[in-house]
Amino acid sequence: MRIFSAPSSSLPLSLPTLPRNVAAPLLHSSIFNSQNLGFCRPQRIPKSKTISFSVQSSPPNASPRPQFHLQRDFSDVDEDEEEDDDFEVAADEYEAEPSEGDEEFEEEIDVAESSSRFEEHRAQRVHRIVSEAREFGDGFIDLDELASVYDFRIDKFQRMAIQAFLRGSSVVVSAPTSSGKTLIAEAAGVATVAKGRRIFYTTPLKALSNQKFREFRDTFGEGNVGILTGDSAVNREAPILIMTTEILRNMLYQSVGMASSGSGLFFVDVIVLDEVHYLSDISRGTVWEEIVIYCPKEVQLICLSATVANADELASWIGQIHGTTELVTSTKRPVPLTWHFSTKNSFLPLLNEKGTSMNRKLSLNYLHLSSSRIKSIKEDGPRRRNFRKHQNEHSYTDIGNNYSESVLSKNDINAIRRSQIPQIRDTLWHLKERDMLPAIWFIFSRKGCDVAVQYLEDSKLLNECEVIEVELALKKFRVQYPDAIRESAVKGLMQGVAAHHAGCLPLWKSFIEELFQKGLVKIVFATETLAAGINMPARTAVISSLSKRSEAGRSQLSSNELLQMAGRAGRRGIDSRGHVVLVQTPYEGAEECCKLVFAGAEPLVSQFTASYGMVLNLLAGSRITRRLKDTDDVKASQTGRTLEEARKLIEQSFGNYLGSNVMVAAKEELGKIQKEIELLTSDVSDEAVDRKSRKQLSEMAYREISMLQDELRAEKRLRTELRHRMEFKKMTALKCSLEELEDGQLPFLCLQYKDNDSVEHVVTAVYLGKVDSLSGANLKKLVDVDDALELYSKGPGVEFGGNGGLSETYPSYHKALGSDNCWYLFTEKWIKAVYRTGLPNVPLAQGDNLPREIMKVLIDKEDKQWEKQADSVFGSIWCVEGSLETWSWSLNIPVFSSLAEDDEVLQMSKEYHDATESYKEQRNKVSRLKKKIARTEGFKEFKKIIDMTNFTKEKIERLKARSKRLISRIEQIEPSGWKEFLQVSNVLHEARALDINARMIFPLGETAAAIRGENELWLAMILRNKILLGLKPAQLAAVYGSLVSEGIKVRPSKNNSYIYEPSSVVLKIIKLLDEQRSSFLQLQDKHGVKISCGLDSQFSGMVEAWASGLTWREIMMDCAMDEGDLARLLRRTIDLLAQIPKLPDIDPVIQNNALIASNVMDRPPIIWLL
Repeated sequence: MRIFSAPSSSLPLSLPTLPRNVAAPLLHSSIFNSQNLGFCRPQRIPKSKTISFSVQSSPPNASPRPQFHLQRDFSDVDEDEEEDDDFEVAADEYEAEPSEGDEEFEEEIDVAESSSRFEEHRAQRVHRIVSEAREFGDGFIDLDELASVYDFRIDKFQRMAIQAFLRGSSVVVSAPTSSGKTLIAEAAGVATVAKGRRIFYTTPLKALSNQKFREFRDTFGEGNVGILTGDSAVNREAPILIMTTEILRNMLYQSVGMASSGSGLFFVDVIVLDEVHYLSDISRGTVWEEIVIYCPKEVQLICLSATVANADELASWIGQIHGTTELVTSTKRPVPLTWHFSTKNSFLPLLNEKGTSMNRKLSLNYLHLSSSRIKSIKEDGPRRRNFRKHQNEHSYTDIGNNYSESVLSKNDINAIRRSQIPQIRDTLWHLKERDMLPAIWFIFSRKGCDVAVQYLEDSKLLNECEVIEVELALKKFRVQYPDAIRESAVKGLMQGVAAHHAGCLPLWKSFIEELFQKGLVKIVFATETLAAGINMPARTAVISSLSKRSEAGRSQLSSNELLQMAGRAGRRGIDSRGHVVLVQTPYEGAEECCKLVFAGAEPLVSQFTASYGMVLNLLAGSRITRRLKDTDDVKASQTGRTLEEARKLIEQSFGNYLGSNVMVAAKEELGKIQKEIELLTSDVSDEAVDRKSRKQLSEMAYREISMLQDELRAEKRLRTELRHRMEFKKMTALKCSLEELEDGQLPFLCLQYKDNDSVEHVVTAVYLGKVDSLSGANLKKLVDVDDALELYSKGPGVEFGGNGGLSETYPSYHKALGSDNCWYLFTEKWIKAVYRTGLPNVPLAQGDNLPREIMKVLIDKEDKQWEKQADSVFGSIWCVEGSLETWSWSLNIPVFSSLAEDDEVLQMSKEYHDATESYKEQRNKVSRLKKKIARTEGFKEFKKIIDMTNFTKEKIERLKARSKRLISRIEQIEPSGWKEFLQVSNVLHEARALDINARMIFPLGETAAAIRGENELWLAMILRNKILLGLKPAQLAAVYGSLVSEGIKVRPSKNNSYIYEPSSVVLKIIKLLDEQRSSFLQLQDKHGVKISCGLDSQFSGMVEAWASGLTWREIMMDCAMDEGDLARLLRRTIDLLAQIPKLPDIDPVIQNNALIASNVMDRPPIIWLL
């Protein structure tokens, strides 16, 4: 394997267009009447709140404008399936503001015409090379010949990758987003087509497949490029064939171990795997590994990846199992990025001038001191004017010099963050002032995107000419695709603002993308799916938050996700710099942003898992087939692979490679580090320091310091014992006080702890009681499993004192609700003070529960992940974010400064007071002894020894940190594959789909092997079920729609929102199928298989209505579903229906009804979907 590294740049690709060529059966709406349909009335969905906003803003210069075209595209993988569905979460900072006035900006130079000419010239050059190669042979094709296709000098990493390809090697290219990796695939395409051979180009997303289809057709000509979907194809035999990775994987199943000519890959020399970093995708990553494993060795692989931490491991793995592979890496972006941070009152660089650390003016302490100074000036008023005049030039310097000295509590941090959250207009104003539009603004919820567009509906980001262009484009689009118009987005679109997410129809999203590329949309509010490979660069990328809501609470973005979104910024040939703007939120500030920015790229991790389709197709050689004449005779075709042969294939996975090669290297390095730590630790022990002191000091000086050091160690041990005693007395006093207060009012208390970064937090809270009194099992399990074991293991080393037994002296866990709306779980160790005042424990109204009972119910409802904030020998303190239900309670908890000291319960404890005084006296004694040692004769030499020891200790800590990272890396590298393969095989065997021992596949297995879906065996069981025979086509479609509705949700956004209920016949069938589903899930659980089995009747009525002939306008009227969700559900159903006529051993009645239903359903606007 050869490894190269070089700076990168990118190819300025334009967007070629594909003429619309759609033939679809159109059903006249008058033929169908909802009163005659076989399903029930619409079902009412509860009302939801709506939010509307307005803001004024002005546009910057317009960006270039390529021509606008739309067409039907082809593919079968839905890139929106994994989009965050937390539509209820809108950006709380979007507040309504009146418009004041508008400004107009001059347009940039329109480069569309020159871009079009370049595309024409490039296509002509490609045609010339191909023609000459066919006439004179392909011997003249080299790097310079391929580079001559372009009007610019290609970048070094592109040249190196092309050279590696021309040498016959497979190539792994790792480079930043938008750096021009596609150029390498284009060059390979030119060389391959010129030789009269074929190249396959695969992508993970259907939108990306169609984009590449358009671009390659424009470059290579319509006759040379095709696209392949699961059920149809355009120019299937073309020399350049675009497809998704799943389609290629299915083509390769039968080719394992064969030459390409015998595998169905006729004349294929090259396979391009675009976005190969998807290998780490949890749900789909296994497909990329399978392709590399199954691909014939004579086929060259070109793997294009964004920047990852272990591209060398990927290249080594491919080289080991496929053949010679060269690695080309680049870390430099063609358009440099500048990082900014937006707050309510400022828009500053995120990094310092050198780009090595955070801008100090964004630190929490700096912001706190600045706001305190401003507040002080406002309060003093005119009296400070003269003083301020003389001190003005020093004030901010003083803040800068002192910003790191104060320690902020958690309440202070939260207050600062909340005060610094900008409204959208604040950030937008800075973008306009700095000429940083157009921008893609990432918001991690559909609702947030739509609300942001509403917020800017009254702004005017377009000039008059641009408004006219948008109107004309909209009119043309409305004529061509009347059902694809998103009426709620038109008003914002006329102002240059649009949303782009999975709730929109794909055709509408394509329209938005075209307008954005023309410069007619200045801001696109988009979810993170827009960052995944789509060619839609902007000058600026705004990332609204570093975390997003998930089912388990808020989860932080990974560094790869951040870099992927940031990569959308900067247009080559247009912008000298790209801009990334991170925004202050209640959850993250500039510190968190810098940590993620400096975290670097993450390594690829294997997600290899076995599926029913994989097992059946790898072992599918032995089939039972019935002869045409002899109905009882059975013949078996013994061409399948044995389990041992399958195992050899499975063990070639990327995960197993890492587990064998990389893990060995990591463990060797870890062993070296641990040995070094052990050696250095012995060098900093007390005995080692004593030996060095004896050697370097005079005998008298050594004896004096040695005696004092022994005395100091003894005094320190006593200090530690007294501190433990003080804490024990404090906890004992607190325990008694809390027991007395537990049955009365809800007392206030103050919690104090230091987090992992040594930041001290002081939080006031309202006390609820001991954990033992909770009814929920989650908190008890948390304490019993996590902390109690630690306490018991450490307990014997701590003298808790007293003769009352362990149960009386042992620390107890308590729960409280903090003023920061967080639940806390803690021992007495973390209580700073308990107060006699509190919230009255009386019902708010007659018949209501007591506040203590209400809050106990609320904490039991929390199913989020608790986080440990600090740990000690006396137990830990845990925290979890509260909910909207607890927010009003937290607002009534006073801040620490407003609670009186004389109200503290601990003031009444004499034992605690005496223990505290003893500890303070001993602490002072230790301090005096240290000063005495510093005055001794040999202290200077002794201090050098101590300083060197401390330096060694710091080195040990660095080595421990490195060791910790290695251990984490080793834990990520887990051998995978074969165990899951056997588990799935056992399910197939027991379900009578596959006989593992006889290597024979039964009819159920034949059907499952041919299906494309998440759980192929479950789908096959449903499709072959005889209870479906009596269903009409529309009813059959409704049942199948219940199998593919995963991820589809009701999203009411209007007062009147409905979905159609399925007919009683459909509901009855789904109920019967649900009983079978329960049995099948038990079978999976028995063998440890965790593959979901979809079945949900909620949206079956919508499928039935569409299959029965309702028009799009009728079905979307007051619909509780986003049009993008409904379209995706219908498209999935059609894709499943279209497979059925081609599947083996399916009843002809079901096949015929499925064909009828798919033909009826595949009509506009669904037929236009990507």
